[in-house]
Amino acid sequence: MEQEERGRLARMTVTELDDFLRRPPSGFSVESTPLRSVVRGDPDTSLLLADPCDTSAGSVVFHGSLGRSITLTDLWQYSDFRRSLVSKNIFMLVATRSPQCTEVAKRYVVCVRGADPVVRWHMEAGLDWTISSVAGESYEVEVDLTDALNTWAARNTTGIKPEWVDSSFTLKYHSDALFDFPHWLGFSKRKFKLRLS
Repeated sequence: MEQEERGRLARMTVTELDDFLRRPPSGFSVESTPLRSVVRGDPDTSLLLADPCDTSAGSVVFHGSLGRSITLTDLWQYSDFRRSLVSKNIFMLVATRSPQCTEVAKRYVVCVRGADPVVRWHMEAGLDWTISSVAGESYEVEVDLTDALNTWAARNTTGIKPEWVDSSFTLKYHSDALFDFPHWLGFSKRKFKLRLS
């Protein structure tokens, strides 16, 4: 049981943004000025999917980040990005807010280990299930981490269950197909929840 729990925890880590900036993990560096912090990761081992954000200590920028919305235009780009999802550590910036408030309460950096066999299987199965044809049609796939974050929060926090903000990323594939009616009508938008257990 203890070994199984360690395996689950190894698949995803959640670090408060301030702690991440003070003590970046291996492969990361942070350059800080009074107004801005620039986070740099190793592109060979890390896939950054984090939009810039403003904090009370200044703005935070993730250098080389693809953002939370990734647009791909050909099969080669899609294959390369999919390979990155299942071989690298995926870093996302997420936030929480309390149910009665619209302002962000805390920001976290989430690391999902894409090469972990369970993560890899769920990611590939989710993409296969949501994408019917890569080359012939345009589509959008949202990969949602909310369930995994709720499981983490239940084990590691006390009090009110947080409301997660920006806890997903979207893959947009734009085909050059002339009559891409499903995409035009909004039928090609899919979503799957990444499960880590």
